[in-house]
Amino acid sequence: MTEYRNIPIFLPELACPHQCVFCNQQHISGSLTIPQPKEIYLIIEQNLATMLPDAHIQVAFFGGSFTGLPLDIQHAYLQAVQPYIIQGRVAGIRLSTRPDYITQEIVHMLANYGVQEIELGAQSVHNDVLLKSGRGHTYEDIQRASAIILQSNIRLGLQMMIGLPGDSYDKAIETAKTIIELGAHSTRIYPTLVIEHTQLASMYRKGKYTPLSLTDAVQITKDVYQLFVQHGVTVLRVGLHPSKDLHNPEVLLAGPYHQSFKELVETALWADIFEKQIPITTGHIQIFVPSAQIQFAIGHKSVNKIYLQQHIGKVTFIPHKELLPYECTYSYH
Repeated sequence: MTEYRNIPIFLPELACPHQCVFCNQQHISGSLTIPQPKEIYLIIEQNLATMLPDAHIQVAFFGGSFTGLPLDIQHAYLQAVQPYIIQGRVAGIRLSTRPDYITQEIVHMLANYGVQEIELGAQSVHNDVLLKSGRGHTYEDIQRASAIILQSNIRLGLQMMIGLPGDSYDKAIETAKTIIELGAHSTRIYPTLVIEHTQLASMYRKGKYTPLSLTDAVQITKDVYQLFVQHGVTVLRVGLHPSKDLHNPEVLLAGPYHQSFKELVETALWADIFEKQIPITTGHIQIFVPSAQIQFAIGHKSVNKIYLQQHIGKVTFIPHKELLPYECTYSYH
């Protein structure tokens, strides 16, 4: 099985004139320094030394709005990767940007440099939510940019957030469905957090914004995640990457942050599967689940296993290599 790996290069807040109400990129990314184009080769070499030579490796420019950079700087970053693509040591490039920073000319240039996937920070498909969040773009921008990217045979990623100002459960579900309809190959799901030195922090202190509880965030994300799984959209990340800043109460003021957020979501998803598929009969049950998902099936702090034990008796989870993701079988003894 091919291993897929990224070499992440963070460009926090570069080229982004909009200050979204939730955004403090230095704290969110944990990256306080911006690498110069001439330093890219060092980052690539350091990462390649830790990766299998037959892995599918992409250099990933994240954190800022890459296509909003001056063209000469875009070229400098992209050119720094070219020797590795030519040598076959790197398969290509992926990057993140804003929907309103996409044009046919820009995407054509990126394709010529070996860009294989572009992720757009969509966040929501509802214009009222985008306006209240200070995004500076509209759903129509998302729609237009997505079409341009797909027409250029570049894979499309559309990131979304839950719990933004003006957002709701129904709006989050509609955002996920629209991301699927727009043809996204991948997505990331982020819960909104209240970070110090943001407009959202001010709104929170004034009582004008109430963040989601952790329980609500997990439930909404679980339902959104299920939609993506059912329609073959790859979920690249659930929740923000843990950093020391997010464990600092002077930085993270409020919101549904948990260092094992994805595990909580997967646990809830598997709980739904068991509720629908496992008949409650007293005895000893063996539950076969995909090998890669057994920890999620058992649940965060074994919560799913404990629940089943309380209602059935003896429960044994057995990894099964041939089961598809989120597929399970069982037998009673």
